[in-house]
Amino acid sequence: MSTPETAATIWELVEARAVASPDAIALIDESDTRISCAELRDEALRTAAGLAEMGVGENTPVTWQLPTTIDAIVISLALARLGALQNPILHIYRERELGVAIRRTRPELVIVPGEWMGTDFAAMAAGVIDSLDGAVPEVLNLADGRPSGDPATLSPFVAPADPATTVRWIYYTSGTTSEPKGVRHTDATLLAGGRGLAAAVDLGPDDVGSMAFPYAHIAGPDYLIMCLHSGFPVVLIEAFNPPKAVETYNRFGVTMIGGSTAFYQMFLAEQAKTPGEKFIPTLKLISGGGAPKPPELAARIRDEIGVPVCHGYGMTEVPMISQGSPRDTEEQLANTEGAPVPGCEVRIVTEGGDVAPAGAEGEVRLKGPMVCLGYTDDEATAAAFDDDGWFRTGDLGVLRPDGHLALTGRLKDVIIRKGENISAKEVEDLLFTHPKVGDVAVIGLPDEDRGERVAAIVERADGTDDLTFAEMSAHLNAAGLMTRKIPEQLEVIDALPRNETLRKVLKFKLREAYAKEPWTPARRQ
Repeated sequence: MSTPETAATIWELVEARAVASPDAIALIDESDTRISCAELRDEALRTAAGLAEMGVGENTPVTWQLPTTIDAIVISLALARLGALQNPILHIYRERELGVAIRRTRPELVIVPGEWMGTDFAAMAAGVIDSLDGAVPEVLNLADGRPSGDPATLSPFVAPADPATTVRWIYYTSGTTSEPKGVRHTDATLLAGGRGLAAAVDLGPDDVGSMAFPYAHIAGPDYLIMCLHSGFPVVLIEAFNPPKAVETYNRFGVTMIGGSTAFYQMFLAEQAKTPGEKFIPTLKLISGGGAPKPPELAARIRDEIGVPVCHGYGMTEVPMISQGSPRDTEEQLANTEGAPVPGCEVRIVTEGGDVAPAGAEGEVRLKGPMVCLGYTDDEATAAAFDDDGWFRTGDLGVLRPDGHLALTGRLKDVIIRKGENISAKEVEDLLFTHPKVGDVAVIGLPDEDRGERVAAIVERADGTDDLTFAEMSAHLNAAGLMTRKIPEQLEVIDALPRNETLRKVLKFKLREAYAKEPWTPARRQ
């Protein structure tokens, strides 16, 4: 029998935790619904039986777009029990992103929450499916409840012969292309990521975690695996509202909160409401990643909230690379993304292709059990790994003599806003179709609240008025672009700076120019 430390698949981890601590609470939601480790296993088994009756089995492709709820986690674990091929989609995505995933994955089943937070997900999925050629998937609307069946009808669970090479998950990420790429993960890659996080934050059964970000994000299973591995519950937040979340955290005695840089800023604002009194008395640490962290932010959190901020580094392709730890010094927490987690090998490669010495900058390349198996596109996979089999992150960094990793920039033309990757090219391609746009460059600019904000620098088309902020937003909305990808800043200029050879737009000059200028949302045009 596997233990939480030795389980080779996610389902075996669920079973091992149910045996090790059956009565311990695993999940808590905002309405105070609690589910124990044994109940989590049993609910997943009943749901798996119901899904099996619908025809779901090993390798059945299933797309699910669900908010962060107990239902979502039970559905995901039920699919893991059946050995299905899961394709989680963020619930903030709309027709454009959902359409790409469904057309590429070709699921047999699409699972949605019905109407949630003003959006009819079932209707949205139906609209996408109506545009498909050939076989169309069935839609399961969880507004009617999870499917349920008799677990005794399930075949015995059989783990893959090699969990490290059996793809069970497809996550889509924009990366540097105009459309998302499908990232191929196994249970083993996700387990390695979650266990790496567990080793860094060093929490135990007396702790209480929190998940205020989408469970459908790669960080979702990463965090859940950490909790199941270490044996402590997680409080689920469906839609993050700072005051409401803080009330919930206090109600359940949460000891670890987090998210991205934007979350850190919101927590500081909440702490400012109760000066001299810790806004969450049980809090031990703040953990997160997904966006650049200004060094001064770590000092502010330590001074004002009184806990360390343990920032980490991961991506859809490699869910956990390095992670700050409460064991780190204040200087390490402020100036690095922590040490590489167990099993993750980091190589820094110079522009010339040589391995950089300690302390020298270069591209961050990776090997280890948490690295994905590549993409659904063979050409993208070949480009992602170098001749020695190291994964190219496209990020620039320094591996310090103390073993900690500090990121210094990105080779990829991607903007990280509130922990989410935004492809500049995707936004540029859509904006270019507006009649008032002669050319456009979309860049990321440093932003204290967002990590980076999205700025569109538009070269006005001949004979037209300046594009307004309202016109830009309406145009991108009409094109189906996710709201969070729409630029916060619009600047209209006579001509974009270009080089003298291929007339390529010099984005670094735009970043230099606009990063120096003060900006507030009031500057929207």
